[in-house]
Amino acid sequence: MEVQYFKHFSHALGRDMECKVYGHAGKPVLFIPCQDGRFWDFEGFQMHETWGPWLESGKVMVFCIDTIDKETWSDKSGDPFWRARRYEDWVHYITDEMVPFIRSMVNSRNNWDGYPGIMTFGCSLGATHAANLYFRRPDLFDRVLAISGIYTAEYGWGDYMDEVVYNNSPVHYLANMPTDHPYIAHYNRNKGVVCVGQGAWEEPFTTHRIDEICQEKGIHLWVDFWGYDVNHDWPWWHKMVPYFLPYLLD
Repeated sequence: MEVQYFKHFSHALGRDMECKVYGHAGKPVLFIPCQDGRFWDFEGFQMHETWGPWLESGKVMVFCIDTIDKETWSDKSGDPFWRARRYEDWVHYITDEMVPFIRSMVNSRNNWDGYPGIMTFGCSLGATHAANLYFRRPDLFDRVLAISGIYTAEYGWGDYMDEVVYNNSPVHYLANMPTDHPYIAHYNRNKGVVCVGQGAWEEPFTTHRIDEICQEKGIHLWVDFWGYDVNHDWPWWHKMVPYFLPYLLD
């Protein structure tokens, strides 16, 4: 399996950002680590082995990035106004800097000419970020695999709400999206999976709410609830990935 390491200066964040790329060809996948995680977690938690058949066969290339959760979602005692805007800087780092980098690399590796859609993937708070990117920018991200996430910004900001927090809280902005919004047609051309267990440490409430909203709006999304024995932990996430990937990559 080919693995590459990169460090780039991010103008959006004003600092160096690191990433690892796994695979030699195929559809681009953006992996976002769990809360406070780092770009090496994809390998550190052996997720590269779970994705191995698709990586080694040239079906996917996985781009693993850093979060800045410690400055944003996790810093609950910090100034909420500043934290929200810092998170928005991270979103711009992804959409304005990582997306062109990803597209350039996969176009070169696959001999493509165009603007390939990118899959977002994450577990726990990584799933929150992955789903938010997918719903906010369906023109860039045409697939999502979000496992065991929480889809409200209340997790990081509590009762505080402003326009930036709102724009990063899927249960809020999707609920208010008009049924004729052009993004809904985008979603329905794309493919998404949101999955959660119902065992220890799982919080399925906001996944239920996403399911309700998508049904109300006519948004096609595979929302899957696994059993009461399914815990919020890596062993289950390793089982979920190969279950859903054939659908998302078809």
